[in-house]
Amino acid sequence: MAGSPLRPVVELAELSAWCVSRLGAPVADTVFESGFLSAVWGLRLADGRTVVVKVRPAAPRLAGCFAVHRRLWQAGLPCPEPLVGPEPLVGPEPLIGPEPFGGHAATAETLLPGSGTPGCGAEFAQASAAALARLVSLAPRPDVVPSLWPSPGFVGWDHDQPGLWPTPADGEPDLNAFGQPEWLDRVAAAVRDRLAACRRPPLIGHGDWVNGNLVWDDCRLLAVHDWDSVICQPEPAIAGLAAATYLGLGGPQGHATVEQSASFLDAYVRCRGLEWTAADREAAWAAGLWVRAFDAKDTAQHGDPDAVLTRAEARARLELAGLPPELC
Repeated sequence: MAGSPLRPVVELAELSAWCVSRLGAPVADTVFESGFLSAVWGLRLADGRTVVVKVRPAAPRLAGCFAVHRRLWQAGLPCPEPLVGPEPLVGPEPLIGPEPFGGHAATAETLLPGSGTPGCGAEFAQASAAALARLVSLAPRPDVVPSLWPSPGFVGWDHDQPGLWPTPADGEPDLNAFGQPEWLDRVAAAVRDRLAACRRPPLIGHGDWVNGNLVWDDCRLLAVHDWDSVICQPEPAIAGLAAATYLGLGGPQGHATVEQSASFLDAYVRCRGLEWTAADREAAWAAGLWVRAFDAKDTAQHGDPDAVLTRAEARARLELAGLPPELC
């Protein structure tokens, strides 16, 4: 598979040999192949099982992601069964000889059948918030799984690197190298300061809670995918990130409006039985603004950032985050 310039090149013969070693059967057929930074294969094995194998750059945090995924599958959250953890961090002993996939990390999970269409409106916002609240409730404590740090860049307001935006990986553009639009930099800097002041303890959640990573039948959640996006952050940030993106980032349902994000947050707090302070709610709005500003800044390099975040919406979200709307 040639893939994109950023995606690992994986040959089917190498993939089949890995499946024999790790899963006990060779590849009989390819169901699908996809991915941008990762090579993702849906495979039918010779013994009839269907699995997904994902190959991507190795990173220590993947061990924590796999551990969380396994704990939540065991707890009954709807998701694929994790089968093989990222090597060599988790799983069987490495093969004798050269590392498979050029040293990239490979994992395997069951391929879940079926698809669906997400709901819409206030009822769907409440269902999505309730599903995230359940995931957070079932997730293990951060101290019993390997570290999930650093957060993925698009939700990585908590990075410790010298620039405003996290240092990119795997050939992605460095947002710190682009000066425009300046107002997005001002917004991101204020948001980081606001979130750094949040005193809630970190919990484990899903950092990319978008419809593209979830399978819905109207308002019933069928499956959660993309376990590389597990994060460990204060709960207001986890909920706020999801509230801003749960509909996706430009798909058929468009971006979540301020009103839809508010509905999501209200439902999340209610489902978790929380009593948030004004500061907690401001932190949630700040987190949501980070991910929208990140995507707008990225879009600005090749398109119109207003397609992701307009100044008018940014001002509204800044005010709800307790920040000066005149920043933009």
